[in-house]
Amino acid sequence: MIHVFNYKDTYYIYDTGSGSLHECDKDTADFLKAEYEGGDKPSLSEEKKAEILKDIEELKSKGLLFKEEVKTYPLKSSEVKALCLHICHDCNLRCRYCFADEGAYHSEREFMSLETAKKAIDFLIENSGNRKVLEADFFGGEPLMCLDTIKKVVAYARERGDKAGKKFLFTTTTNALLLDDDAIDFFNREMENVVLSLDGRKEVHDAIRKTKNGKGSFDLVINNIKKFVRSRGDKSYYVRGTFTSKNLDFSNDVIFLAENGFDSISMEPVVTDIDDLAIKDEHLPAICAEYENLCDKYLEKYEKGEGFNFFHFNIDLEGGVCLQKKVSACGAGNEYFSVVPNGDIYPCHQFAGEKDFLMGNVYEGKLDPAIRDKFASNCLFTRKECGDCFAKFICSGGCSANNYHFTGDMNTPYKATCAMMKKRIECGMHVLAQKKSRKS
Repeated sequence: MIHVFNYKDTYYIYDTGSGSLHECDKDTADFLKAEYEGGDKPSLSEEKKAEILKDIEELKSKGLLFKEEVKTYPLKSSEVKALCLHICHDCNLRCRYCFADEGAYHSEREFMSLETAKKAIDFLIENSGNRKVLEADFFGGEPLMCLDTIKKVVAYARERGDKAGKKFLFTTTTNALLLDDDAIDFFNREMENVVLSLDGRKEVHDAIRKTKNGKGSFDLVINNIKKFVRSRGDKSYYVRGTFTSKNLDFSNDVIFLAENGFDSISMEPVVTDIDDLAIKDEHLPAICAEYENLCDKYLEKYEKGEGFNFFHFNIDLEGGVCLQKKVSACGAGNEYFSVVPNGDIYPCHQFAGEKDFLMGNVYEGKLDPAIRDKFASNCLFTRKECGDCFAKFICSGGCSANNYHFTGDMNTPYKATCAMMKKRIECGMHVLAQKKSRKS
């Protein structure tokens, strides 16, 4: 299968079987669309048609065009590789779009005890099989409300891991309100990655991410985040924003973050049913146009030597994750799980608290085999609507939780996400091609 598309006046052919991306002229793009996608047939000379056909045959002979897609099975693992520890079901902010009910997960506000956190680490080690590298993410609510517990859990995991021959990688997601010198020092020593929430421009951030007293939090967090990033060195971090229907000009927020010294940025579309914030079908044309605006601004920065890492434009067509992992998606409910403060285990943080997806408890040390098999079997190939999509081996069929919450079925893709994903991938492919051409 091929996908023919253009980024403004630049035309591309993407071959799903080989993962190859080819730049072409408009005549070739129009010819291929007419032949394989049912587009209008272009008026071409016989000489031009022969030239196009010759180029196509040459690429086919090299396995770079119309290559048969390799069939593989999804990854079904009996090993647990990662846990998301909900160290805190409470938050010091009251963000309107929070999927976690402003940190409470539609339940009582509570902290995870050190004993439960240790049992979660024990559960991870005991169920990790032959894996040598394990991951633990500290999540909330706001994890820094429990920094002392996090410190003790990390120390415990390091000690237990050393004895069991396991290496731990830790991540924390924080709103940065409590990111003081002590937390910065600890994160820089112990955290493999840190995700910091900042939505962009002050007026955008403050409109949604408010404190308990209803005031904006931008001025309370911006300097903490800047200080942390300056101290981070070459260690990983992401400044993660969320855009809503109220800031469909989100390219300005991404550039704002870049110009404030943040060179690892993610800007995610909101996932909510709040009417005045939700992304709706009528917003999609404007969002797709905005991704192109961002792509242009991104490349302008790159050309000036001011490039930055934007998560959704990172497309690797030459290596990256193996095909088996791509068709298996994120591993939620199969090898990755969330643990809430009382020790209950769920497929991931977006299913936390939903009793139909309760898989067990760390004190029992067992996982519901039926739910686990449901998630392990759920993959790209069970999502029938993805079969003819060019993005399938990059997207992996979308987020199971988003699919379920918006369509009622993990295997039915959420259309709005599909549209945004396809556009981001096309922009990412354009970025990849432009960077390569400028290096050569």
